[in-house]
Amino acid sequence: MTRIEKEAIVNELSTAFADQGAVIVCDYKGMTVEALEGVRNMARENDVQVRVVKNTLAGIALKNANCEEMELVDTNIFIWGEDQIATCKVADKSAEANKDNFSIKSGVIESKVADIATINAMAKLPGRDELLGMLLNVWNAPVQNFTIGMSALATKLEEEA
Repeated sequence: MTRIEKEAIVNELSTAFADQGAVIVCDYKGMTVEALEGVRNMARENDVQVRVVKNTLAGIALKNANCEEMELVDTNIFIWGEDQIATCKVADKSAEANKDNFSIKSGVIESKVADIATINAMAKLPGRDELLGMLLNVWNAPVQNFTIGMSALATKLEEEA
């Protein structure tokens, strides 16, 4: 790989990491091509990016994106996306599906280094669509209760008459 290609990768990743809510670093040593394709497909479905990058290039890109520095060793795959929860869920689901060969190492959430516990906790949170559904249920509850009460009152009055 030439210096120009490396600079292009660093520039591309720097802009990508700067605009994202979360960047998760995972170990994928020993995974099959089919398993990696499964991770990439899951990421594509959730509008999350996945890429294997050399540690030195990724470290420079994270530094250029104003993220806290972290130690990058061994084989790493980077998962990043705008939606922090979706990114954490993709990493967590991939780790569960490939327990022997895929593990979460660390990550950067809002330019701060996050540990595995934080990433797993965020993966357990409900997603945007689920939260919107919960909010709509809360907003609809008073109207539903009012209509149920009115219906019960009408039924009771009909029975008395």
